[in-house]
Amino acid sequence: MKLIKTGIQLILVALVVNATWHFFGAYSAHFKFRDAVQYAAQNRGQKSDEQLHDELMDVAAEGDVPITPAGLVVTHAGLATEVTASYMRPIEVFPNHMYPWSFSFRVNTFTLQVPNSVK
Repeated sequence: MKLIKTGIQLILVALVVNATWHFFGAYSAHFKFRDAVQYAAQNRGQKSDEQLHDELMDVAAEGDVPITPAGLVVTHAGLATEVTASYMRPIEVFPNHMYPWSFSFRVNTFTLQVPNSVK
């Protein structure tokens, strides 16, 4: 009886460790992407909103972030830049069981130069 109880406990621990590992990977990529978006928005120089959008899509692809072009919105007003992002990512909660997990964030920042499309 003790062997069965220990076996069940080990299975539960393995399931928790597996889910934690997959959540960590997804959230790690998410926070790296968010930090890269903030850095790029702060240092956009005179890039237009479209140019910054395309640059951020490339950053997302490099970081394995499954965002669509419609899920990333770049706007500005004078020196203020706002970037909103939202996407779904499947996370393996249990072995061979994917669960769609929603990620989103908004970055508001200022730049030192007004983008070209405003001048």
